Amino acid sequence: MFARHRNQEPDLVQEQESPTADSEAGDEHMPSFEVKHDSRLSRGISRARAYAAARPKRHFVGAFAVLLGVVILLLPSPYVIEMPGPTQDVLGKVEDGAVIDITGTGVTTYKDSGKLLLTTVNASGVPGYPIINAQAVWGWSNPQVEVMPREATVPVGQSADQYQKKVEQDMAGSQDSASAVGLAYAKAHADELGIDASALQHAGHATPQA
Repeated sequence: MFARHRNQEPDLVQEQESPTADSEAGDEHMPSFEVKHDSRLSRGISRARAYAAARPKRHFVGAFAVLLGVVILLLPSPYVIEMPGPTQDVLGKVEDGAVIDITGTGVTTYKDSGKLLLTTVNASGVPGYPIINAQAVWGWSNPQVEVMPREATVPVGQSADQYQKKVEQDMAGSQDSASAVGLAYAKAHADELGIDASALQHAGHATPQA
């Protein structure tokens, strides 16, 4: 009995020690991922250093210059570009009706099959319509585009709302001046134009604006 008990004791010890061995093997297996990760990072850094060492300094200076040039082209530009804008047939119609609506008692209107095109100028870089330096460079290379400093077009510090109000005032003044000049010419040349001069007496009394 004593000999049998001694033969079984090592088996119990061995069975109790086996879980400890497995846990130690698992603990040793976990850091292997970190080691692999660190080794890949080290290899990447080594390759980057080798690439940098194999290239002359002017290679990186050129790349930096290109990057700096791209950044400058994307910055806001202090210039204004002007180009031909769309045209509008003032004898035609728009969504709200006729462009020029002539109403009044005793006023005779005539239909015309021709067109009277109103030319416009498209301005960019003014308050509310900013541009970047790349657009200014493109304007310098385009013969149909005029590039000028913003200070030569609008006052310094003018806001987008102030600019819009100034544009609307200029447009209204231009329309009033055009109406007054056209009416004065029609009155003076009524016989040549085949217009009843008496019907134009009540057409309006606007005077051209300076």
